[in-house]
Amino acid sequence: MLSKFHRTNKGFTLIELMIVVVIIGILAALAIPRFMAASTKSKQSESKQLLKQIYVMEQAYRQEYDTYWGNGISADKNNPDNFARLGVQIMTSARYTYSLVAAANTFTATANVANPGLDDDATPDTWTINEAGTLVCTSDDATI
Repeated sequence: MLSKFHRTNKGFTLIELMIVVVIIGILAALAIPRFMAASTKSKQSESKQLLKQIYVMEQAYRQEYDTYWGNGISADKNNPDNFARLGVQIMTSARYTYSLVAAANTFTATANVANPGLDDDATPDTWTINEAGTLVCTSDDATI
């Protein structure tokens, strides 16, 4: 016979709850930086795609006019039509500023996000492509 003072304990102890909180904290500490890096890498796809488009259009322009176009031209979301002669339009939601340095036989297109970068830190993100189609990241904001 059970006395009226005997109870069955149901629920979790404080130690069990603290262990769960610690485990969740460790998982969050591992996951959040990786998520931020993946988010930054997805933002970088804008520059890579647009630089490849500039490369293709520069090659087409050179085939027609025997020179590359756009020495000293830059474009960003505030001036999206500066590359219109090349057939490239910058989106009004663009994160990067794009610039061209061109000569008869060479060109370099650069995409740059200045401070605060893609993930609100001081690291800029800079990509370049040249007449050979070489796409290079000169300053990577996605590194942890």
